[in-house]
Amino acid sequence: MARPTARVLAMLEILQAGGGFTVADLAGRLGVDERTVRRYAAHLADLGIPVEARRGRYGGYRLAPGYKLPPLMLTGEEAVAVMLGLVAATRAGLVTAEGAAAESATAKIRRVLPAVLARRIDSLLGTVDFTAPARRSAPPGIEVLLVLAEAARHQQPVNITYTTWRGESGERQLDPYGLVFHAGRWYVTGHDHDRRAVRTFRLDRIGAARLTQGRFDIPAGFDPTTQVLTGLAAVPYAHDISVVLHTSLGQAQRRIPPSVGTLTEVPDGVRLTTRVERLDGAAQMLAGLGWPFTIDRPDELRDEVRALAARLLTDADAGR
Repeated sequence: MARPTARVLAMLEILQAGGGFTVADLAGRLGVDERTVRRYAAHLADLGIPVEARRGRYGGYRLAPGYKLPPLMLTGEEAVAVMLGLVAATRAGLVTAEGAAAESATAKIRRVLPAVLARRIDSLLGTVDFTAPARRSAPPGIEVLLVLAEAARHQQPVNITYTTWRGESGERQLDPYGLVFHAGRWYVTGHDHDRRAVRTFRLDRIGAARLTQGRFDIPAGFDPTTQVLTGLAAVPYAHDISVVLHTSLGQAQRRIPPSVGTLTEVPDGVRLTTRVERLDGAAQMLAGLGWPFTIDRPDELRDEVRALAARLLTDADAGR
């Protein structure tokens, strides 16, 4: 019980026994001071658990009458699935800003598992390895995530406080069309009333979200995922690139995701337009695709392709 999360769960278990407990009693049971007990009570309240405080010399805490968490009943296979799901979600960056949520959920399940199954799951989690590295996540606040999800589901506008990448903060009114999770980040896309256009916002840059009066309609055929990926491809990096790939549109779409750039079918192939920060990386990408290509712009990209070709020829002749 050395970890704070375990003590918070232990306090919840004590309160679930029913009745009221003084702060001193809870401190003694948990092995902490009274100030820490009050902090744990506030944490439980933040999680939506109705902890009631009693004031006075012998004041303390109790759960609201009639409140009880539902029992968690899982088969062995379900327990393995849940534990692996928590691990996968954490590695993918899917967890919210309240990072202790995944840890506390894991602790709850681990503590009620039969001893034999617990040892087997510990062996699995202790020996499994992953081919993909864990992503550095940009987690949103859970309240922001849930408010936006509710607004998108019921097509209700929201007011958000947003901080741009330049550090500028302000309020926006948004009709959220949908939520998208991509590459370790959460995004919301919809109609921005201030800009009078569809915009995409990173949830980790939203400080607060509040439902407002009204209702909106989502444009027919609108795809939030396509909108987010297309928007990411249009981020104003240093270099604007246009290249004609001499292949079919179907082949290009299988190899190049929308987040990389825009693909347009043209008479002699497929035009790829995108923006990149480094031209040498763009040259390597084009070479890796394996298709003939014609560079429209910029001329500096031609120089990078020539330099890459020269390095490859040098490497091919090395050691001859």
